[in-house]
Amino acid sequence: MTHTTAAAMSGGVDSSAAALLLLREGRELLGLTLRLFNGGEEGTDAAAVAAQLGFPHRTLDMRREFRSGVIDPFAAEYERGRTPNPCVLCNRAVKFGALLRKAEELGCGRLATGHYARADYDAGAGRWLLKKAAHPDKDQSYVLAMLTQEQLSRVLFPLGELSKEEVRAVAQEAGLANAKKKESQDICFIPDGDYGAFLRRHTGRDYPPGPFVFEDGTPLGRHRGIVDYTVGQRRGLGVSSSSGRLYVKEVRPADNTVVLSDNAALFSRSLEGSALNLIACSRLDGPVRLRAKIRYRMAEQPCTVEQTGEDTVRLAFDSPQRAVTPGQSVVFYDGDTVVGGAVIERSMD
Repeated sequence: MTHTTAAAMSGGVDSSAAALLLLREGRELLGLTLRLFNGGEEGTDAAAVAAQLGFPHRTLDMRREFRSGVIDPFAAEYERGRTPNPCVLCNRAVKFGALLRKAEELGCGRLATGHYARADYDAGAGRWLLKKAAHPDKDQSYVLAMLTQEQLSRVLFPLGELSKEEVRAVAQEAGLANAKKKESQDICFIPDGDYGAFLRRHTGRDYPPGPFVFEDGTPLGRHRGIVDYTVGQRRGLGVSSSSGRLYVKEVRPADNTVVLSDNAALFSRSLEGSALNLIACSRLDGPVRLRAKIRYRMAEQPCTVEQTGEDTVRLAFDSPQRAVTPGQSVVFYDGDTVVGGAVIERSMD
């Protein structure tokens, strides 16, 4: 008996090519598109591709789940002076959470997405492994590092071995209407990139101005509201100093203060993380030599990782890292394998 595979379809070329590749494997597909917020043509584009390829398609209204699992936590973190990664939240709570459960209800044994990553079962360890995509320039393992063993056991990543150029070629050869569709780089629910304006609309709150201070406490002016700033930011500060260029070093909601510094003060050698999610093992035994990154678009850096509690971790980098930002994810690797990930709580010198 053929078991149906759910194909998560955003309307973009990646998820469409992933569905096409699964069809070529002989899989029976059900296309599923998520309606996450008001507006957008994702369902229309995805339905057109499904019709062209000859498999059924449904659009699922998950605006409530997206709001409670992604947007509300996103806003709450900014109000705490932190900078969350909404894609990480969405993958765990919505795409591989609510959507996976819905796919099971619809009789689908597996869920496939257009992510550039690989999932393998390690029989020796008895665990599912998350691995980087074969082509590093498109690798998305960073935003998948909070997935659980249960989630990884149900997913398929058909694009894990392919480059973006190969994916577009697959789509073009099949005559898919979205083969040349432009890639989105922004957070999907804030397409204009103005996080502060979005947060004011979403929460209905007005975040009051407050003091800019240099790290030694010297007043430097007034900020517009703490949700407009993130660690490492230089643009849009509107203040000057005899110290030269200034950057955001810390956002302090407790006294509504934004601390500024020079670039050198942004570097720190170690960090503490919470909400630890281990994939390659169930626990880290003693300090382990790995490589880690604290942002999606950066090269991994050599470090020592030590588990300090049930879900806490400490990382010490070989060389200081710039703008270690509370709320962001830190993901650590052993070669191509994702060992695990955590949420950055604080940096330490």
